[in-house]
Amino acid sequence: MRMRFLGKSGIKVSEICLGTMTFGTNVRLGAVGQKEADGIVNMALNGGINFIDTADIYSEGLSEEIAGKALGKRRKDVILATKLRNQMGLGPNDVGLSRHHIIEGCDASLKRLGTDYIDLYQVHRFDSSRSLEETLRSFDDLVRQGKVRYIGASNFAGWQLMKALAISDKHDWERFVTFQGLYSLIVRDIENELVPLCLDQGLGLLTYSPLAGGFLSGKYRRGQPRPKDTRLSNGDTTFDEQKGYNIIDELDMVATAHNATVSQVALNYLLSKPAVSSVIVGIRTLDQLADNLKTTEWQMSSEEVSTLDKASKPVSIYPYDFLASRPND
Repeated sequence: MRMRFLGKSGIKVSEICLGTMTFGTNVRLGAVGQKEADGIVNMALNGGINFIDTADIYSEGLSEEIAGKALGKRRKDVILATKLRNQMGLGPNDVGLSRHHIIEGCDASLKRLGTDYIDLYQVHRFDSSRSLEETLRSFDDLVRQGKVRYIGASNFAGWQLMKALAISDKHDWERFVTFQGLYSLIVRDIENELVPLCLDQGLGLLTYSPLAGGFLSGKYRRGQPRPKDTRLSNGDTTFDEQKGYNIIDELDMVATAHNATVSQVALNYLLSKPAVSSVIVGIRTLDQLADNLKTTEWQMSSEEVSTLDKASKPVSIYPYDFLASRPND
């Protein structure tokens, strides 16, 4: 398993990150219980993964508990990431990015994870109802107290992320070292502003839903019935499926050339992209994990990346189309 620096931080993480949204009670995502999670985490660590991502909201905290128990004495061997922002109780202050909720949320996550520090503590999404100054100062305090080692953001717009970084720089507070965002061959919107921002500011990009909810796993085929008991079984896609099948056709050709699988090619594609530190994979079975672990054993050529770029090219919108057509005017 190859390692990459986590943005400008001094730590290295595996190119594949084990996501734990499937751990817990959410049947739609897999409802992976403790016994199954123990096996998944053990295989992941033995396979070279040293990076695990979770969040307090996943199965209302149960995902953190399961992940913490699965790690056990191997906790020190991993970079453990979690997130907060969403509603975690019935009270008016059990949500958001106030100082109150950040401190309470961090302590609760530490308890559920069974650890005394979080390697990467992330804002799950932007909170327009609280000031960024209050949020960032609170995160800075957590780092100074030793409860958190690095901080990151997720699901921000470009201007929101840049504003947060500017505030941290102004006050000499801890700075986000990562950005976690939706990125796949199906959804490449992140390339408009957030990828250039990450490159400019030195943030490590963590990609989630890299297989587009399983559509790019190889299980979905043009003209064939959808597989049962999957996230997309009911056909609730939000993208152009015909374009998606065209992408799968190209993935098939690359997979054949490398004796790989469609899902491996889809993950490998993202690892070829600038700013990416790690690709987060959600696992329901050991077979899925075994397949994903093979992703880093090979690399596609620049020609293959270019072919997939063309097949998945998103619709260009203003001002990005205008700027791209006149880069030096």
